[in-house]
Parts: sequence; structure tokens; C-alpha cells
Amino acid sequence: MYTDFFDIKTTIEDSIKAQEKFLKSYESMIDVTNDHANQTPRELVFEEDKLKLYHYKKSTRTVSKIPTLIIYALVNTPSMMDIGEDKSFIKKLVDSGLDLYLIEWGFPTADDKYLTLDDYINIYIDDCVEYIKKEKGVDKINLLGVCQGGTFSLMYTALHPEKIKNLVTMVTPVDFSTDDGLLFKWGKYLNPDKMVEAYGVIPGEFMNTGFLTLKPLSLMVNKYVNIINDLDDPDLLSNFMTMEKWIFDSPGQAGMAYKEFLNSMYRENSLMKGEMTIGGKKVDLKNITHPILNLYAERDNQVPNAASIPIEECVASKDYTVKSFPTGHIGMFVSRRSQEEVAPTVVDWLKNHAR
Repeated sequence: MYTDFFDIKTTIEDSIKAQEKFLKSYESMIDVTNDHANQTPRELVFEEDKLKLYHYKKSTRTVSKIPTLIIYALVNTPSMMDIGEDKSFIKKLVDSGLDLYLIEWGFPTADDKYLTLDDYINIYIDDCVEYIKKEKGVDKINLLGVCQGGTFSLMYTALHPEKIKNLVTMVTPVDFSTDDGLLFKWGKYLNPDKMVEAYGVIPGEFMNTGFLTLKPLSLMVNKYVNIINDLDDPDLLSNFMTMEKWIFDSPGQAGMAYKEFLNSMYRENSLMKGEMTIGGKKVDLKNITHPILNLYAERDNQVPNAASIPIEECVASKDYTVKSFPTGHIGMFVSRRSQEEVAPTVVDWLKNHAR
């Protein structure tokens, strides 16, 4: 009677097969060497300290004579936007005719701990903008800001409005008073002064710990279980490992800038209130009268919609377009929807605002 309900031999055989499959998946992941990130052809055109400015090589006729500079967050690297030919957000922009540049911030070391927001906004970003303007012979360029890079883009445009033509913000926070999402809840109670005093440069591992806890444990485990079923697809496995590398390969954070950002944004919400100063100058978002395209992800678990939507009420732009997509924070850049809807929205809007 007992053996009718519990077949010991079959159970042992199934267990052995499962272990063999797991070991095979482990070996396959170790053997993966093809990194699918940063595949779109590009050229290093400008360097300053750790910063690198890249220009993407044209693959088709340019649809806008105004070059576009992508400004990414200091957390993680922008390689997430250029993973694999079939779903690279950057490749889609380039193939659609945008003249595209990208800032890579690099990995801060101990000698960078005194870098401030003034250094990032008024020196690094401004030097890149000036380089592009001179290289292309234009008076203004477009900015495309992603996440914290979008917040930086708002700051820069408010401080240097004469240098910007159009502004695109993607999954960009401006109102940090919301309690939606763990990161925005925790940010109000962190003590960045003590953290910077202890570390100088906040380790990337520390940042990873915070961001990884935003996801339920079941999702974090399931992604590894699910990939076992795709061992026979080397491209899929390589893409998976590329994304894993991106998740865990986080730069450290320059102490002073980190402290300024957390205190000013999460604890004081000073940018939203119009009370923020950078380099001794007030950052007044009402200085932004430029055309703006604001894109956000409806299922974003890192930048809540409540933090992104209020951009419209902060600026003075009369040409303001907002559009949401039923995806998550990363899905805005590495999904079929990104290829079919998000990137074309950016290209069409910039093309229509090229004059």
C-alpha cells in the first residue's frame, strides 16, 4: 500500500536527474564567455578623469541634425541599454537615425571621494556638452536622461538652459516625498554623513545590497531556476549572464556627491521644492521652458510613478508630453516593448522637435 503512493526508485532517479541538470547549468554558466553588452559600434571621443564620452557610429541617414547625449545614473552602468542586437535600446535609436552620444561615469576610487554634484553637473556634463557642440557645430543639443541621470539632466537644463534644445526623461524621479517603493521609504532614514565618514567612497556592493532587496526573494530565486530550462540556447544563456554581470557590477559612489544627493533629494526633497543649490546657484526647474518628453514605467519598482509624474508641475515648459508603458524599470530598455514602442516614441518625438 505504501509503495503505491511513494515510489522510492522513481523519486531517487528524478532527484539524480535534477542534480545532473543543475550541475550542467552551473558548468554552462561558467563557460559563457560572450558578453552581449555594448555591442553597438561606438568610438571613445572624450575623456576626463574617470569619465568617458562615446559617440555611436551612424548606421543610417540621420533624422535629426541635433545630437543627443544620454546621461545615465551613477548607480550601475549604462550597458543595460545596449544588450544584444535584437533588444538593444541604443542600437534601435542609432538604427533609427539619431546622432547619439553616451556618458560612462566610470568607477570612482578613493581619490574621488570629494567629488560633488557641482563637479558632475557643472564640470563633467557641461564639458561633454561643450565638446559635442564644438564637434558638431551646433549651439544646442538634446539630453536623454535615465533614472538618476534624468534628475541630473533636469538640474543641468535648469542651470544651463541656453545649451539644451530638447529634454527626454526616462524613469526619472523628481518628487522624493513619496513613500511608494522601499528605496524611497528607506532613503529618508539613511544617514549618508555617517556612511561617507566610514567609507569615503560608498562601495558598489553596499549599493547592490539595497537594490536587490527591492525584489521578492521568490523572483530572485526563480530566475536561476528558469534559466536551467534554457541551457540549449547559448544566446539566451549569454544574455542572461550579461544581465547578471550588469546587476552586480556596480560602481562605488563618490562620497560627497552621494551625501549631497541623499540629503537634498530623499531627506529634504529640495529640488521639487525649488530650494536646491549647486555650485552656489539655485536650481530653479521653472527655468526649463524647453520641450520635454517624460516616459515612465507603470510597473516600476525602483522609481515610483509618483516620483516621475510631477515633473510637469515643476517645469515651465508649454510643450510637455508624458507617456507611460505597461512594463518595469528595466523593461523600458530590454524588452520587446522597448523595441517596438519605447525607442520609436523617443525617435519620433526628437525627429518632430528637430527644428
